[in-house]
Amino acid sequence: MAKLLEGKKGLILGVANKRSIAWAIAQSAAREGAELAFTYQGERLKDNVEELVKTLSSDSLVFPCDVTDESQVDAAMQKIEKSWGGLDFVAHCVAYAKAEDLEGGYTKTKKDGFDTALGVSAYSLTLVAQKAQPLLEKRGGGSILTLTYLGGERVTPGYNVMGVAKAALETSVKYLAYDLGPKNIRVNAISAGPISTLAARGISGFTDLLKIAKEKAPLRRNTEAEEVGDTAAFLFSPLSRGITGEILFVDCGYHILGF
Repeated sequence: MAKLLEGKKGLILGVANKRSIAWAIAQSAAREGAELAFTYQGERLKDNVEELVKTLSSDSLVFPCDVTDESQVDAAMQKIEKSWGGLDFVAHCVAYAKAEDLEGGYTKTKKDGFDTALGVSAYSLTLVAQKAQPLLEKRGGGSILTLTYLGGERVTPGYNVMGVAKAALETSVKYLAYDLGPKNIRVNAISAGPISTLAARGISGFTDLLKIAKEKAPLRRNTEAEEVGDTAAFLFSPLSRGITGEILFVDCGYHILGF
């Protein structure tokens, strides 16, 4: 039986460690037959990402890419074009806000913190889509995926400026889907329930979020990273060929609640 992503080539941005949602996405895509390229942000993460990638495949591409530096995004796409010629899908799993902007209330957010959160967490998707478009077109189109959270739609105390960034990201998904649709490039987001990643643990009150989600979600449990990974594999595959501009919730049903 053919695998969902047999013969497909994809780029995963944002792997930091084995608990990253980006890593769960990579594992699901690799299981379904995809050939993958990975980026890391800064030398601090290089060794860890390279060691992880070796457990998946010895043929994967690995190179640096800081999404706040357009020249590095260009360089990453050039390396992919040289090695593969084109791309079938991109997983944008990048977000960042200053620690001080995730403490206290949103009203104390300063302009530099706002600019940082919006630039890294939202604009970077637009930049990556711009640069990846020619490579996706070379393969007849493809799929771009990003990660969001319910805090972009509803107030989540402690999420603060990251919630504002996710709101911008979700609207970017829709505009990018409209612009890129004629090129047969689909753009979607997964809104995952709270998952205990290194980044998530930096959010004030995150332990309470996990507890509440487990108690209240219709499935009465927390979301697993592997569930997000499998949903991503579906969104990369031809099975989702009619889906674009969507925010797909993988949160054990928590988002349907009115309390």
